[in-house]
Amino acid sequence: MQTQDIKIIFFSFVILIFIGTSLLLLPFSHTTDLGVVDAIFTATSAVCVTGLIVKDTASDFTLFGQAVILTLIQIGGIGYMSAVTFIAVMRGKRLSYRDRLILKESLNYPGVSGIFRFLKIVFASIIIIESIGTLILTLRFWVDMPFLEALWYGFFHAISAFNNAGFSLFSTNLMEYHNDFVINVTIPLLIIIGGLGYIVVLELYNYKRKSLTRLSTHTKIVLWTSAVMILAGMAIVLSLEWNNPASLGDKGVIEKIASAWFVSVNYRTAGFNTLDFSTLNDSSLFFGTIFMMSGGSPGGTAGGIKTTVIALALIGVWFTLRGQNNPHIFRRSLAPYQINKAYAIIFIASFYVLISTVILNESEKLHFVRTLFETCSAFATVGISTGNGGVLSYSALFSDVGKFNIIFLMLMGRIGVFAFTVVIVGKAVQTRIKYAQAKVIL
Repeated sequence: MQTQDIKIIFFSFVILIFIGTSLLLLPFSHTTDLGVVDAIFTATSAVCVTGLIVKDTASDFTLFGQAVILTLIQIGGIGYMSAVTFIAVMRGKRLSYRDRLILKESLNYPGVSGIFRFLKIVFASIIIIESIGTLILTLRFWVDMPFLEALWYGFFHAISAFNNAGFSLFSTNLMEYHNDFVINVTIPLLIIIGGLGYIVVLELYNYKRKSLTRLSTHTKIVLWTSAVMILAGMAIVLSLEWNNPASLGDKGVIEKIASAWFVSVNYRTAGFNTLDFSTLNDSSLFFGTIFMMSGGSPGGTAGGIKTTVIALALIGVWFTLRGQNNPHIFRRSLAPYQINKAYAIIFIASFYVLISTVILNESEKLHFVRTLFETCSAFATVGISTGNGGVLSYSALFSDVGKFNIIFLMLMGRIGVFAFTVVIVGKAVQTRIKYAQAKVIL
């Protein structure tokens, strides 16, 4: 991982945010007053596919403004460098080895061999999946609105869901569809597919076609961890909110399960909601921060610490407790460096989030648990929020300094906490010196 390559990816996101901010500030992009900070916040939330809003996407932006937001979501979801490289390849331009390395980092691809073919497959998959999602959602929305409006709503929500963005053209997000079967199935499936990562989706496709005889350890870890976390999230939401009259208490059994399923999937860095999160008790919100921080999987549209990092850390803890020094899973050994890196990512991410939460809590003087929830939502690029008492995110209550804190976290979460730290402090210089081993009592 070259520091210079990571910096190029980082500044590509910054440039995209700047362009998006400039477009959103145009008079014909918004219908109400839009300050510079709110424009930067909105552009960052879109580019980082988060979904936190300080302006109502449905009413505060014109059709052009909404199109700008959607474009930022799409480019931010696949990665600016990936989009630029794809256009260059389609125009027949030959790219240098350095360009391939940058693309490799952008896509979280394991090597440079075959990366152009992989990129083309990624774009084809995006078009196919988003088109299917658009078709299904358009047909559903057509029941409630004229066809052209339904087409726009279907297109917007399909892209927003697949890219794990959570932006909605409904002021109350998807709460009016809380009991709708089509919405409760289509939106979560788009989120899950986008959050698994392109490498996993491609591998599953090849495995189904019998062109692959065995799934990689990476794919198995991603699938198992994602499934366990979704089911665990559902179980915790149901157990803590089952009798809460403000959230699930007054709903039927099927509706409770559907709501818990939707909440748990969206904890995986999406941001749509069919439930008012301000009605959840503090225990639910606290557990929600853990699931949000865990995030999605590498190489996809999701943010957060990542499922593979959580899995490797838990595996490392398990084998340490058993007194074994050869951690393995699915009959494959795991390198100690990978497990140590997982520990480091969790520690660094927790440090950033806790420091940001304390700063926000002291500067904004708001509810601590809700501030923590908003901070984790921003860092994990989730977009779920307890709200400002209206249709906006909790961040709308923050001062400009507080909003910039959230902007910083969203950008960090999208780039990746390890990569972001490398940009800030630089990569450690390799040394051949090895000191005598010390004995420390634990």
